[in-house]
Amino acid sequence: MRVAIVDDEELARMVLREMLRREPGVEIAAECANGFEAVRAVHELALDVMLLDIQMPKLDGFEVLELLQAGGAGTAPAVVFVTAHDEYALRAFEVHAVDYLLKPFTAERLHTALARARERRSPDARALAASAHPGPVERIVVRDGPKVTIIPIAKLDYAEAQDDYVALATEGKKHLKQQTIASLEASLDPRQFVRIHRSYLARVDRIVRIEPAGSDSQIAILHSGERLPVSRNGAVRLKQVLG
Repeated sequence: MRVAIVDDEELARMVLREMLRREPGVEIAAECANGFEAVRAVHELALDVMLLDIQMPKLDGFEVLELLQAGGAGTAPAVVFVTAHDEYALRAFEVHAVDYLLKPFTAERLHTALARARERRSPDARALAASAHPGPVERIVVRDGPKVTIIPIAKLDYAEAQDDYVALATEGKKHLKQQTIASLEASLDPRQFVRIHRSYLARVDRIVRIEPAGSDSQIAILHSGERLPVSRNGAVRLKQVLG
């Protein structure tokens, strides 16, 4: 079984390395110090299992899974999350992780996780569900070929639906992500983002004013000067949020 260790702390990688060396039938195929290296390893190596830390700079463990799904990683490895934080356990299993190891753990506990990974090496068990979030996301990961852009939610002005994609407007630029506007809406805080039109999702505090645009519609003027359509239902939603 080919295993990749993904953790930004050298000491944590060393502990896992020593434990894995005592596991029969296990080969350490890669060691990654960040999420970007992990994504590259999956694309370049035939991995069976990924021991994945959650809290890492630039890309966290859940964002690694999202990138693997968006990038078409082919046969994805089974994922065992390895973390010092217990608050992510529910979310980890929502994205179909094989197991959740809470640091510090014993070699016996790691052995059990690897045994579960062997049992779960099937297409259904390897399913990656990056859209499963128990609460509002804090940033959005956009992949364009080898380029990866991370958009903090605090800097997202609005999103525009374009078939099965959304154009994410931030800091004067737009980034295209393969995602429906409905699923994006479900992942955001409804107190901060409102579906003002069937094709537009806007951050409330970016709206400067609302102007009439005909008998049944209005226009939202953003702080950037951009003008977005507001439908009748969108106006009702805005009113509910703004009180």
